[in-house]
Amino acid sequence: MGMIEVLLGFLFGGGRNVVRETVEVFRENVESSAERGAIYRAAALNQFASEFAVERKGVFDRFMDGLNRVPRPALAFGTLGLFISAMVDPVWFAERMQGIALVPEPLWWLLGAIVSFYFGARYQVKSQDFQRSIAGTVLRATDVTRNINALRTLDAGGDGFADNPALQDWGDTHEQ
Repeated sequence: MGMIEVLLGFLFGGGRNVVRETVEVFRENVESSAERGAIYRAAALNQFASEFAVERKGVFDRFMDGLNRVPRPALAFGTLGLFISAMVDPVWFAERMQGIALVPEPLWWLLGAIVSFYFGARYQVKSQDFQRSIAGTVLRATDVTRNINALRTLDAGGDGFADNPALQDWGDTHEQ
């Protein structure tokens, strides 16, 4: 017994595991790798969350956001209004279009630049909001995956139903 005890003490004694340490030279420790991966993912998500943090807006900022929402519907409804007015009173519409024909070309270029910058800036803001929402979705992905796996286990008649006598009794009475 003394020889086996000395051998096992050499391999596993002193709070060390020589076999595990030797194997880890040739093969990565899966548990440690998973832990490092989880820490890495958490750090990346924290960085994303800090980049896309939502700031509280004041009254002026909310007013300006509301005002910024006016041009798109105004352009859409204005264009529809022009089509309707052309059908209702073609002469009135033609008179207005003759007035527009007198607008100099540089003014049209200026209008085009203003509209392009407005919608370009709006696109940029919406794109950043979308990225912020994606970061929030990624944060919830692990919870959703865990919930889906639990639901699939229950759906397959797995652990949840078989281990619960009340659910078994209920299932037996409703199968008849």
